[in-house]
Amino acid sequence: MKLGLIAGNGRFPFLLLEAARAHGLEVIVAAIKEETDPEMNERAAADPGVRVYWLSLGELSKLIETFHNEDVTRAVMAGQVKHKQIFSSIRPDWRLAKLLLSLSTKNTDMLLGAVAKVLGDEGIELISSTAYLEPLLANSGVLTARAPSGHELEDIAYGRSVANAVAGYDIGQTVVVASQACVAVEAMEGTDAAIARAGAIMKTMADEGEASTFNRDLTVIKVAKPKQDMRFDVPVIGIKTIEAMEQAHATCLAVEAGRTLIFDRDTVLLRANAANIAIVAVEQG
Repeated sequence: MKLGLIAGNGRFPFLLLEAARAHGLEVIVAAIKEETDPEMNERAAADPGVRVYWLSLGELSKLIETFHNEDVTRAVMAGQVKHKQIFSSIRPDWRLAKLLLSLSTKNTDMLLGAVAKVLGDEGIELISSTAYLEPLLANSGVLTARAPSGHELEDIAYGRSVANAVAGYDIGQTVVVASQACVAVEAMEGTDAAIARAGAIMKTMADEGEASTFNRDLTVIKVAKPKQDMRFDVPVIGIKTIEAMEQAHATCLAVEAGRTLIFDRDTVLLRANAANIAIVAVEQG
């Protein structure tokens, strides 16, 4: 049986590829030239059960043709495609251009949902991006040695209300909070950049003597969208998230249980414990 893999950036595509191969599936990789790590070629060269086809953002017809030629009827999206790439670097072919013109709202959810429908109409079912990776989903509760403190729990409660509202508009999935005040909201720059921006803001405030009314500790809250489509844009954290938090002097991370993937969990928790960072997975709602 074959699985199509539409591969973005980062480790996500490689983890899903390994899991799919462990289930005995042949994997046909549609690698995005602007995003996918070139290491994908090496992975394919080492495994006859993996074939890679490179295409650019916007080549929807070529994607469909590739999967048809390989008799792919089920596919998965794995790995980020930067929002700024989607809305600035994309050069749509005729099929995608027609799709874009039909959208009433040109946000990521609408675009990817429309692409999924086109694939479905062509006999290619797009399945959940967590398929074969359920063990990597965050389990509910405190994941680190240290639980969140009282003021961190207050920031989590406040931050979740803000993050859910922001995610509902498909703006971003992460907010950074200090003393129940929103310091930074993720937009197109991504989670790690939003965390870095929050750290820079707090440093500037401290340097200018303006942070005296704030607890300088930052809490990062990352949520799934209220109507999260698990086929794409599922929240992910990894070691780079913890490194960004260390740089920003953030002390707590809250994610959504059952709807957030944790890559390299053991390394993430080891690094978080060493930095005295609390990580908690909260149930939806």
